[in-house]
Amino acid sequence: MQAEWFFDFISPFSYLQLDKVHAWRHRLEITPVPIAFGAVLNHTGTLGPAEVPGKREHMYRHIQWQAERDGIALKFPPAHPFNPLVALRLCIAVGTTWESVDAIFRHIWRDGRSCVTADDLSGVARLLDVDDVEKAVSDPAVKTQLRNNTDNAVASGVFGVPTLRVGPELFWGND
Repeated sequence: MQAEWFFDFISPFSYLQLDKVHAWRHRLEITPVPIAFGAVLNHTGTLGPAEVPGKREHMYRHIQWQAERDGIALKFPPAHPFNPLVALRLCIAVGTTWESVDAIFRHIWRDGRSCVTADDLSGVARLLDVDDVEKAVSDPAVKTQLRNNTDNAVASGVFGVPTLRVGPELFWGND
């Protein structure tokens, strides 16, 4: 059986779920699909949880608790929420491999580093054999693929990240 895992690097819950997704991959063929969570929120007319005072503080405590409970190294990036487009596009530019997904998530959420600019991602890009991050993330085909990924996710009912689609069923969240 095949599945798709919809995620955005802005989502700490996607990062926290990543190890579970890797474990599921032993039983299920899962394709990682980066999407622009902000565009999904615009489509649904809602705010991200980190944009709601009170909810943001609760969510951050809950994220820290989950990471500690599950033994996952976690260090928040310098700012959150942040613009994840460069990270999403870099992932697509290198073929959306599990290696790229892992490397970018570790850069942001394990190591607590920024991902807003091409310079921010230059180190992780080198690990992924990308010399010119700006050129890679500016490629019109990469931008189109991200837009298509997001549009297809919304069309299939995705309203948040992470979401796992197995056949027609959607499983949202890090539960």
